[in-house]
Amino acid sequence: MNNKTYYYVHTGHRIGLDRFRRAVAILNQLEADITLLTSDYRIAQSSRDFGIEKSVGIDVVRNIPQIARNGDNLILDSDEVNPLMIEDMQEYFSIFIHIPEDAVVVEDKFFDAIQSEKRVKISYFFGDDDYEKDLEKHLDFVSDLNVSLQLGFYYFLDYEEKLKTKFHNYFEFEEYDKMIQESEIVITCSPQAILDALAAGAKPIYVQREDYTKAFISVFESYNVPIIQDYDKNHLNVILESIDERKYGKILQNGQNIVDFIKESLDL
Repeated sequence: MNNKTYYYVHTGHRIGLDRFRRAVAILNQLEADITLLTSDYRIAQSSRDFGIEKSVGIDVVRNIPQIARNGDNLILDSDEVNPLMIEDMQEYFSIFIHIPEDAVVVEDKFFDAIQSEKRVKISYFFGDDDYEKDLEKHLDFVSDLNVSLQLGFYYFLDYEEKLKTKFHNYFEFEEYDKMIQESEIVITCSPQAILDALAAGAKPIYVQREDYTKAFISVFESYNVPIIQDYDKNHLNVILESIDERKYGKILQNGQNIVDFIKESLDL
């Protein structure tokens, strides 16, 4: 029996979809028979909309052995595991690959959009999750900028409808690609959205959420992406005043070492 390959990604209403979006970018570049495992059933059911043919929701990382067999291959994108679990996975799977937390991978379609018309002056994407409704708590951060809001995947229904009344324009969750491709400036708390926006030729501004990883800070600094802490409105205004003069770094297409490493490891 041939070994099967699985890709587990940590997702959910308290952590968003950044890792999922990266997994989609990796899987679409691998173009191999790999089953995506997610810790949320809802996004697993929607994964076909992202070009993923095989996807299974398994609730928690500990449930991976209920799907995968001993000797199969696993690509893991999660910080749920401790060193002992890593050792167990290395013994259980024939090939085990742990995606670095700050891995940089972007889908080709965003690079293709670099010459597209930037008809939206400023978009604001808080993230795909907002369990504590922090976006609403910090509306004054962007309230006078006439921004277009990008809605997230895990927003409560009543909350989402309320947010729509606070912005002159908004993008539905399904319009994320359009938002990235058509925005001149993207203000976002999502690390993956920063990378996607850079590839698409936008001018991204990163807002560090307290509940999000800080692993990308050094990565963004290397691309000269401005970083804002504590929803500092004055800092945001200073950045916007000089953003046309800012020299952003360029993400190299086909330069993702992690994809090449996975291909070599799996002999694809």
